[in-house]
Amino acid sequence: MNETQIITVRYWAGARHVAGTDADHLSVTTELTLVQVLARAVAEHPGTTLSDVVKACSVLVDDLPVGSRDPASVTVSPGQVVEVLPPFAGG
Repeated sequence: MNETQIITVRYWAGARHVAGTDADHLSVTTELTLVQVLARAVAEHPGTTLSDVVKACSVLVDDLPVGSRDPASVTVSPGQVVEVLPPFAGG
């Protein structure tokens, strides 16, 4: 039997505001795709617009930008951190 571990999803700026928290800690026993991680994170916050906010965000996995890669092909392992960063104004 696989040991339960955590994938942390951190929210920044507007994503934090909508989620009502700075992070979620998802219990997992195996790696997930980024699509699965984000779907589980959104499900933690029913009745919010987090799904829409996440679609507009940049995402990092362990400080590495996902960029234009297909989120369904990006794997997230237990112990990794996913950062959800809304677009920032200014420069």
